[in-house]
Amino acid sequence: MSDVRLEQVTVSVPTHDGQREILHETSLHLTERRIALVGPNGSGKSTLARLLNGLVPATSGRVLVDGLDVARDGREVRRRVGFVFTDPAAQLVMPTAREDVALSLRRTHRDRTARLEAADRVLADFGLAGFGDRSVHALSGGEGQLLALAGVLATGPSVLVADEPTTLLDLGNSRRVGDLLMGLEQQVVVVTHDLELAARCDRALLVRDGRVERDGHPAEVVAHYRAHA
Repeated sequence: MSDVRLEQVTVSVPTHDGQREILHETSLHLTERRIALVGPNGSGKSTLARLLNGLVPATSGRVLVDGLDVARDGREVRRRVGFVFTDPAAQLVMPTAREDVALSLRRTHRDRTARLEAADRVLADFGLAGFGDRSVHALSGGEGQLLALAGVLATGPSVLVADEPTTLLDLGNSRRVGDLLMGLEQQVVVVTHDLELAARCDRALLVRDGRVERDGHPAEVVAHYRAHA
């Protein structure tokens, strides 16, 4: 597993009358294979997740991934930490499914023909065999999220951060994506409102009002969240 550390990290944004703390001082050591971040909307959990690959910069403190400082070694960290958004439309940028995955393979497959063939193999691995020529705009929500995951994982990250990956999906596709996340070899940090998915993880953090309110076994954290929602 990767070694992810937050050392006295804060995140604040300027306001008309000063600064507003989005994330209060937080120190964490994340080594478990599956980690869930739960909490109400606006609690700061997505901010915490986005710190891990530099999508949100720390105002103070340090974020380290395998000893690499996210602020200083951002490019190398982003090779190690893949990020999947809630809405796959935010990251599906090419016209077809094959081309979208191939875009992620440019660094490892210089030859275009080999790259497209590799993209088809990736699609098949994610249950999207035969989808190569399909427009990314013609995919269902579940298919789009699987394609987004395929594109990110094709780059070979050691950590995957998924920000509410099942929120826009129906029950069947939500389970499908959840099963995929739980079966990956990568370390997974998932922001989720799906408490059943959170309960399948090895560790859960409850984030509320910009602070980690609970940190521990998912059953205990989820029970506390339910009791104090």
